[in-house]
Amino acid sequence: MDKMALDGITIADFGWVWAAPHMGRTLADMGARVIKIESRSRMDVIRSMPPFPVSEDPEQLPGPNSSGYYNWLNRNKLGVTLNLNTPKGVELAKKIIALSDGMMENYSVGVMSKFGLDYESVKRVRPDIIYVSLSPLGIDGPFKNYIMYGRPQVFMSGLAHISGYPDGPPSAPISWGDPIAAQHGAFAMLSALHHRKKTGQGQYIELSQWEGLIGFVSEAIMDYTINNRVRDRQGNKHDFMAPHNVYQCQGDLEWVTIAVKTDEEWSALCRTMGNPEWAKEARFATGPDRWTNQDELDGFMEQWTVNFTPRQVTDMLQEAGVAAFPVLSNRGLVEDRHLEARDFFQEWDHPEAGRQKYDGVLWKMSKTPGKIRRRAPLVGEHNDYVFGELLGLPQDEIDHLKDEKVIY
Repeated sequence: MDKMALDGITIADFGWVWAAPHMGRTLADMGARVIKIESRSRMDVIRSMPPFPVSEDPEQLPGPNSSGYYNWLNRNKLGVTLNLNTPKGVELAKKIIALSDGMMENYSVGVMSKFGLDYESVKRVRPDIIYVSLSPLGIDGPFKNYIMYGRPQVFMSGLAHISGYPDGPPSAPISWGDPIAAQHGAFAMLSALHHRKKTGQGQYIELSQWEGLIGFVSEAIMDYTINNRVRDRQGNKHDFMAPHNVYQCQGDLEWVTIAVKTDEEWSALCRTMGNPEWAKEARFATGPDRWTNQDELDGFMEQWTVNFTPRQVTDMLQEAGVAAFPVLSNRGLVEDRHLEARDFFQEWDHPEAGRQKYDGVLWKMSKTPGKIRRRAPLVGEHNDYVFGELLGLPQDEIDHLKDEKVIY
């Protein structure tokens, strides 16, 4: 069996919805033992979010174990249920933390303190714990007590303002703050574990989801700081490349992306298109000329691409050394030949969601590869294992705690 990068590391995952659960999935994919902690009294709300498997009975409501969203974010994890509104539930949570190297949460400010699971309380149980907090707006500052999900952060960061078309409104199609914070959090956790290995010291890492987004608008920030210029929306256009856009192809809603950076690439594109007369005009002679006249250039480009499928355009241009690729739907991604050749998508059976295809590990490592080892847990699926085998509680005590709705 291949050794995994995070073998021997245990993480307590108090995550909710997307940010911390995604961080936990990243660590679990690389071999960490991640214990997902939730409660039947207030289950992770993402269990109620689609997509759900198609049911033969249209009146049957989907159960909490069938959400594709939940199962996507929580694979490779162990799952337990604990009622943190009870003192015994909190004590059991601290026992899990005591055997953990790190923990994570992404609640609003004050929630973990209310449970008695803030950093100061936790480090009395595990002094060298690595505690990562991914609160939406941080633990201090004038907005700290605001409660929000990810999408407003996209507007607050400025990312929405520079996303979209020049004649359209700001765009925030998804809650980018969550996955970006997740990756920042995973990197911070690994850095802190490395530091602890050298010093023996634990750390509290507070990372605002909102602030994590600022790295995605760095060009706009620098443009304003240096040039006193407010960047606006520019669709698919680039600061200096042209052509650089998405072009309609043969078929219904079929598109291809094309990007040309150098004069050599432009010449290769022209040869592939059959050296049309319009491409020889002076207004397209140099990179700056093409950029200045890119609206007209895009019109000519589309007169060519519309005669082919996105894959045909891609194959012709890539062979010529020009960057191009189809715009893929969800189905197109799953059926993409490159991702298939790299075994990116993997199928897994689930007792309630059925057999489904999931995206694989996001990068490959030669000596310590990540992998999907198990499907996402059912609600409380690993209660007996975690509280019994890992924490050492006898089965009759576990059963009593279930009756008391502590393990619940």
